Amino acid sequence: MSITDKSTDSTTDKRADWIAVDWGTSRMRAWAMTDGGETLASASSDKGMGSLAPHQFEAALLADIGDWLSAGRTTPVVACGMVGARQGWKEAAYRAVPCKPAPELMSVPVTDDRIAVYLCPGLKQQVPADVMRGEETQVAGLLAAHPGFEGVVCLPGTHSKWARVIDGQLSRFQTFMTGELYALLATQSVLRHSVGAEGWDDVAFASAIAIALQSPAAVSGRLFSLRAEALLADLAPESARARLSGYLIGLELAAARAYWGGQSVAIIGASALGRHYATALQLLDARSEIHDGEALTLKGLHAAYQQITGV
Repeated sequence: MSITDKSTDSTTDKRADWIAVDWGTSRMRAWAMTDGGETLASASSDKGMGSLAPHQFEAALLADIGDWLSAGRTTPVVACGMVGARQGWKEAAYRAVPCKPAPELMSVPVTDDRIAVYLCPGLKQQVPADVMRGEETQVAGLLAAHPGFEGVVCLPGTHSKWARVIDGQLSRFQTFMTGELYALLATQSVLRHSVGAEGWDDVAFASAIAIALQSPAAVSGRLFSLRAEALLADLAPESARARLSGYLIGLELAAARAYWGGQSVAIIGASALGRHYATALQLLDARSEIHDGEALTLKGLHAAYQQITGV
């Protein structure tokens, strides 16, 4: 079996009214849900979009959610993320911004009559060209949790997103490859010999943020200095890690100033990375509030499910 981690809440024998799924490139997460949005059980596996051919998605899904289904009843499954990409189960066409982040669902043909599968489409922006899949569901969850929210949303990750929400619509957004750049530099460049995999240095992080904001053009040279300083002055691996993160997040914030400048930012993701973004914004005298990403994903998927039920 390809499942690396699966957990189910054994305190209830209830079957799911519907099933929420967040299906990314490398992992799939699923939750058994009630009509009211309560979580009954959860499961996760390494059967991400990147490891499956289109004809394999239904079996992969059923392997994890089969215990939540009832014979003779069709259970709706609402899925967001890369499952709807061109390389996924079936392509759910992008919707153009500005638009409401709550999606117009696309049905997927299945062979098992116990499930009816619906995919959430991503969003696209023509100028400058940009796309997102999955993050729009979290923004929809933010609006469901905080009706009337207007402002700026930051979604840290492998590909960080900055989005502006006005009048209930996601009006524009921008993607930064900050997380991917960090992973490449920390694990596949010469810096892999100097950057630690754990530990942290708050002072080094703050210094790197300041340098990146004040002189973005200097960062390329500063990156190699991490290796040189490790060789010549025994720079601690945790300090190199914090400085590398600070340089790259600082570059992102320098480019995204039009989003966060003078604004309060809703950061989606209560992880260490989300906290690093909050710290960086605080260093720049910008206000932010961190929101739990999983909770907002479920709220966004619940809002999508309500389109099916008409509630």
